[in-house]
Amino acid sequence: MRRILRVLFFFSLTAAILVAASLGRHKQPKLVLAIVVDQFRYDYLLRFRDDYHSGLARMLDHGAVFTDAHYVQAATVTAVGHSTFLSGAPPSISGMIANEWYDRESGKSVTSVFDAGQKLVGGIPGVPGSSPKRMLVSTVADELKMRNSDSHAIGISIKDRSAILPAGRMADAAYWYDNDTNHWVTSTYYRHELPEWVATVNEQHAYRNFIGAEWRPVDEPSGSGEPFCTTVNGTAARFCGAIEATPWGNEMIEEFAERAIDGENLGRHRGVDVLTVSFSSNDYIGHQIGPDDPAIRDISIRTDRLLGKLLAYADKIVGEGNTLVVLTADHGVAPLPELNESRKMPGGRLVEYRLTKRIADALVKKFGPGDWLLPGAPAMMPYLNLNLIRKRGLDPVQFERAAAEAAASEDHIARVYTRHDLMSGNVQKDPIGQALSFGFYGPRSGDLVILAEPYYVIDATGTGHGTPYGYDTHVPVIFLGAEIKAGEYRGKIAVNDIAPTLSALLDVEAPSGSIGRVLSEMLP
Repeated sequence: MRRILRVLFFFSLTAAILVAASLGRHKQPKLVLAIVVDQFRYDYLLRFRDDYHSGLARMLDHGAVFTDAHYVQAATVTAVGHSTFLSGAPPSISGMIANEWYDRESGKSVTSVFDAGQKLVGGIPGVPGSSPKRMLVSTVADELKMRNSDSHAIGISIKDRSAILPAGRMADAAYWYDNDTNHWVTSTYYRHELPEWVATVNEQHAYRNFIGAEWRPVDEPSGSGEPFCTTVNGTAARFCGAIEATPWGNEMIEEFAERAIDGENLGRHRGVDVLTVSFSSNDYIGHQIGPDDPAIRDISIRTDRLLGKLLAYADKIVGEGNTLVVLTADHGVAPLPELNESRKMPGGRLVEYRLTKRIADALVKKFGPGDWLLPGAPAMMPYLNLNLIRKRGLDPVQFERAAAEAAASEDHIARVYTRHDLMSGNVQKDPIGQALSFGFYGPRSGDLVILAEPYYVIDATGTGHGTPYGYDTHVPVIFLGAEIKAGEYRGKIAVNDIAPTLSALLDVEAPSGSIGRVLSEMLP
């Protein structure tokens, strides 16, 4: 009998050990460092690979690199990309349909994070603040905090939406840069006064170091190269604009991220902490000059160096092997139309006023005088005057179709879908039709969704993004950490796969709106 009991005890103990091992199969990081580089096309990794020797090089050499990662939805813009990053949800679920849209309830155009019920903290007193209240889904950080209240989540960027949306609704704070005061700010959604460490950063007035500075090529000996731009008007160089449109904007973000690791004690709580960092300057610069300008190579090299600095600092404070890093971009960008024309490639500029006028004129001609289009709506997603349509006793479906036919008659328009098309699934069954469907959320989206032909932009100058074409959807996705199998993975994935993969690594539920899969091919 004793022998039998010993055998049973042995097997019970073995089973318990196996269960414990299975439950603890992942080494939990102390910090998740989730990085977005705003407007960083995947091909920037290839074109400038020989120039990367720091953070990007470390990720490419020792991380899991997905070479064919895309956004599955339109529109490929900042708010949509940043909300997708750690939620895994497309706009059709998250409600984050654009950077801004027309709000029928208030009769005004609103941004993705504008919140009249909150106030800015650290900026001009009384100015309305921002919050994630319009985001309808959870993020990885939210799921962590619901599981363990001792996990902390902080978001950082120059842009408010880029700081707020990845960190989620339960974030301890989001910080962004306020141009009016040159201060790092937050809103009353998070706290009613800045913590001491942020106030100290603001008192140091780092922006003053760059007043009158010239942006010169980083690898020119002794800074002898021609400057790309200057922060002062009236010189031979192009005017850079505000500090966010220079590499120094990114430098300020990286420095602030280091201060946040210290000031918020990140990586040193009992739960897993999350720090989201979005580098905005690449986007401001790219809009002005396009992806082929030499300055893009320069800002990419500088981004590599800043990422190396940030990763090294995280290792120093949190300990090597204790940080799980994931990097992506929120979208790509189209070439400058004029450059494409010189290369005998398609492309050009759509005139926003002309497109809107064509639709409005056609509706007046068919249905009589009236303000049929609501003011302040995006040209590529117009909102129809539903009150007037009802008042005139018109059929909304026929009215939408007439508006769509007018829009489609404009040169270089590829597709136009109506609200009823998208809600009933009456779209082409290809990735473009699917992307436009994923980008549509009924309670907020406009009554038409208009797509231009490839390489045509609505921007009057510079260039833009926002389409479901490859140059806008194809972005880097790289994981780096102790539990990641390094290598190059060539299978097609979606950016939506990042959130459920992180959730699997952290042993928490996937975010509520996630449609992605776990990237099991890179897991041990």
